Amino acid sequence: MIERFGTLPDGRTVERITLRNDALTVQILTLGALIQDVRLAGVDFSLTLGSPDLSAYTRICTHFGAVMGPVANRIGGAKATLDGTEYRLDANQDDRHTLHGGAAATHTQVWEVVDQDDTEATLALSLPDGAGGFPGDRRIEVEYALDGATLRVTFRGATDAPTWMNLASHGYWTMQPPEGWSGQRLQVLADRYLPTDGDDLPTGEIAGVAGTPFDFREGVTLDLERTPRLDHNFCLADAPRALTPALRLSAPDGPSLEIATTAPGMQVFDMHKFAVEEETNHGQPYPRRAAMAFEPQHWPDAPNNPGFPSVELRPGAVYSQTTEYRFDRAAR
Repeated sequence: MIERFGTLPDGRTVERITLRNDALTVQILTLGALIQDVRLAGVDFSLTLGSPDLSAYTRICTHFGAVMGPVANRIGGAKATLDGTEYRLDANQDDRHTLHGGAAATHTQVWEVVDQDDTEATLALSLPDGAGGFPGDRRIEVEYALDGATLRVTFRGATDAPTWMNLASHGYWTMQPPEGWSGQRLQVLADRYLPTDGDDLPTGEIAGVAGTPFDFREGVTLDLERTPRLDHNFCLADAPRALTPALRLSAPDGPSLEIATTAPGMQVFDMHKFAVEEETNHGQPYPRRAAMAFEPQHWPDAPNNPGFPSVELRPGAVYSQTTEYRFDRAAR
């Protein structure tokens, strides 16, 4: 089902797509191709943060559930070199760095609905050469598909000139009502992570998690006092790989989420930087640390770190990434 959701200040119409089967109901907005709401049968709250108010997505909720790109996460110094040419990019983080593709990135755009039925939808977006400073005319598609209690998200991308591409879904997830994420259990199947500097950029070091507060391999019960501040990439692999379990979040005696992905990295952000006072899907404001953002992607600032998995995309090649969000009503 497709319905009108609202109108942006510049006059663009935003639609909402509802996908439904016996286990899941998922709502997608054409703004940012974002996941607005996820309901699991038998659970009486949304498992993702969002708002029924379109204007919230133009203010504090700009990243909630959206497709981030053309290069998700950060690029240091808002510049990078490709084939000997230095590209100056949109500096939208502290006027120094590029965050999530800049001010005119994929999450700010109204996507085209290419195909849709009860359980699947494909949305597409064209980005012109030079948008945000990135080279190449690019075509990006995202496919959402329900299979039982699994939501599968598939990205595809192409370009007519050498460029960079790193797409990520930026959902905020919670397996309990979003008063805070304490008490939930988080497991991240990564034995390395990227330390960061004061601007949340990777330092270039690839560090082992063993013996650090970033070791979530066996699962850790989250605690506001003891869990470290998180806005870090966990290194799942050195290159894209077959679909592989990467992360699990569960609540005591509640639902659980397992994320499997082909991406080599998983950014985990604990929502420590802001709260949401706007109208929300849960009928209450979201405090700081209401939920966890999980962003399957390549490693951040890869264009400036040759030792990281490359995010270069060449004409004739196809960018692809698949992530599955597997829900269960009972924690295990």
